[in-house]
Formats: sequence, C-alpha cells, structure tokens
Amino acid sequence: MKVLPLAALAAALALAPCPVPAAQPPVAAGPQAPTPLDRFLSRLHTLRVNFRQTLVDAHGALLSRSAGTLIVERPGKFRWSIHPLPAQAGAAAAGAGQLMVADGRNLWFYDRDLEQVTVQPVSAALSATPAMLLSGTVDVRAHFTERPAGRREGLEWVYVAPLHASGADFRSALFGFERGTLKRMILEDSLGQEATIVFEQVAVNGPVAAKTFDFTPPPGVDVIGTPAR
Repeated sequence: MKVLPLAALAAALALAPCPVPAAQPPVAAGPQAPTPLDRFLSRLHTLRVNFRQTLVDAHGALLSRSAGTLIVERPGKFRWSIHPLPAQAGAAAAGAGQLMVADGRNLWFYDRDLEQVTVQPVSAALSATPAMLLSGTVDVRAHFTERPAGRREGLEWVYVAPLHASGADFRSALFGFERGTLKRMILEDSLGQEATIVFEQVAVNGPVAAKTFDFTPPPGVDVIGTPAR
C-alpha cells in the first residue's frame, strides 16, 4: 500500500508543512498514558474527510501535490482515494492516482496509471499503514510505538512509528489534533521523503453507506493476487 505518492494524498496550493520533522525524537511518556490519538480512536466509529497533500524529497524539494478522500468505518473498513494535482492550481485528475479499499476481508489497491489491481486478504496485508491504523484493522499498541510529541502550530502532536520497519509503508508519522479532532498527518518514508496531509471537512461518526467499501476491478485491468472469499 503506497500512501506516499506513494501507500495508502495532496494540495491544490502549496501547503506550509509543520516545522516538526516526522523523524524528530518524541517527548517521553509513560507506556500506558493515553495520547490524543488513543482518545480519538476510542470514540471513532466512522470518519469521512477530504485531504490535501504535499510530498517533498529528503532535501525539502517539492515532488508532487495531490488531493483525495478518506472514508473509514471501524473496525476494518476504509476507502482511500488520491489523485495528482496539476502544476497549476485546478481540479485533481480523476482518471489518475491510486485507490485503496479495505472491505473487511480483502485489501484492494488500484493503480489507475498502471491499470493494475493488487489484492490480498487483510489478514496477510502489511499492517503498518496509517489508513489501517485509523480503521482499526490493526491493534495500535501491538504494531506501533506511540508517544506525545508536544504542541506546535496550534495542534497537539502524537509521534507514531511501526515496530517492524521492514513491513511498513512509512518510517515515522506525526498525527496533529485540534480539540481532539485529527487535522494533519506528516509521514516520512524510508527514502526520507515527507508527505504533509491536511484534513478538511472532517466528519466523525456520521452515516456511511455500506456500498462505499465495495470494489470490483475495472474491466481490462491486470489483477495480481487472490481475494479471500
């Protein structure tokens, strides 16, 4: 799952990244102390957001801007769709980008540019991905180290890193909260690339149609893997 375009996001205009690098050492905290992320997830049933992402390389040079949507229904379901934005401000390219869908049994990844779908049972999928964390597909404490990371830019930050880096789509992440609601994520991958994802129009615990998480590979695309039935 490639979250950073990336895996399993964007901006129509340049978003000012939070000055805290994703790899910054977190503030120490007791292992059992609940973080804003813990509290957010404990009350989360559904989540629907639009997001904008900027991706920069290890030297801070802009690589891409994207936009998308994330819909979550806990436990175990999410739909993450991302489209690249043109160099000039405007609408996202609907026919490009990636779509990731977890339907409760399978994880589908559709690369529109390659016209390729990859599918595997959720139980066999890599666990260390932000969308799977938010959807409750994995136990946060079992798969991630998690600590408070201070308050900056008007947000309260939580540092998260996968316990098993070899199976992760990101090396470290910062989750930024405003009055208990997730507003921003900063993800750093193994190449040092950093994605700043800004959530907009955040709707928590609203209705979500069941068909949201249905996925059928489009005609003519290559399908890799076998879904669980």
